[in-house]
Amino acid sequence: MKKLNKYTVAFGLAALLFLICLVMLFLGKTSEMGPLFIGFFAALAFGFSGYKVLKGYIFTAMIFVGVSLAMFYPNYFIEIAGFKLTGLIIPLIQIIMFGMGTSMSLKDFAAVVKTPRGVIVGVIAQLAIMPIVGFILANVSGLPPEIAAGIVLIGCSPSGVASNVMAYLANANLALSITITSIATLIAPFVTPLLMKFLAGEFVEIDVLTMMWSIVKMIILPIGLGLLFNRLLGKRTQWLDKAMPLVSMAGIGLIIVVITAAGRDSLLDIGGILIALVLIHNLFGYFLGYGFARLVKMPERDARTIAIEVGMQNGGLASGIANSLGKIATMGLAPAVFGPLMNITGSILASYWHKKPIPTEDFGAIADNSKIE
Repeated sequence: MKKLNKYTVAFGLAALLFLICLVMLFLGKTSEMGPLFIGFFAALAFGFSGYKVLKGYIFTAMIFVGVSLAMFYPNYFIEIAGFKLTGLIIPLIQIIMFGMGTSMSLKDFAAVVKTPRGVIVGVIAQLAIMPIVGFILANVSGLPPEIAAGIVLIGCSPSGVASNVMAYLANANLALSITITSIATLIAPFVTPLLMKFLAGEFVEIDVLTMMWSIVKMIILPIGLGLLFNRLLGKRTQWLDKAMPLVSMAGIGLIIVVITAAGRDSLLDIGGILIALVLIHNLFGYFLGYGFARLVKMPERDARTIAIEVGMQNGGLASGIANSLGKIATMGLAPAVFGPLMNITGSILASYWHKKPIPTEDFGAIADNSKIE
């Protein structure tokens, strides 16, 4: 008889815990499900680690471990010894942005000058599609104004590091993905506040200059320091390049946990509606981003990149903006929900595209579109 390996056992344990959770839910004992629900996602994460094809889902499973902890035991993630944990959000974003800066150099932007078409198409798609879809969903949602404004906010935010990871897994154009993320992030301090004023002004009062300065502190200054750090130290920062993705993932996870805990009561009241709206927002981003790219005759590989860049937004930055406005428990809810969901959908889409070959006729076009040397 073939011996079961520990990863298969982990999946079996996850299935058992899930069934017990369903029984407890049916019996109305939801308040006692916490340890079992957390154990379910932890077992899944461990099981995923044993199979190369599933390793991309480990981070998502661990995010759900954190979200489950925050939902069942929120008090542990709201305040410690008088310090409100929401105070960690902006510093964590600054650390993530610093790491992004250290992985970049000025030559990375050479593609914008040499072959700007893919970058221009990607940035335009991101600035047009997600804000407009977010505005429409917020208007039809029937949610309280500040919570509805969070849907617009996530749409008006740039893409983040997660989109670069998914582009790599999807056999998309990674150089184009990084360039679009970088350009969209650098113009966010100017574009995001203006879009929010125009699209979300009816939901909440938007002080454009205050929002601009808060985003500059979260993005421009840390990235600038990262670029300078990379410029001065060069190859001596290779250890940092390896460490920062892990630090970024941990930071994003902690941000989501803190926001979930802060907005737990609101999530319990309107969670189902908000999850559905955020999922629609995310999926429309992939679909319309890909469709727009193909409409303007971008090659398949670049179209995949733009789809991922449009559909996957920087939830951490959106959360930081909400926190800087003092609305983390309302406006910050949509970004908190968007983060885990986009990692699930992004992983599924990347896995699908990874198995689907790029048409051979597209490779000639790729050479002329947004390639970073």
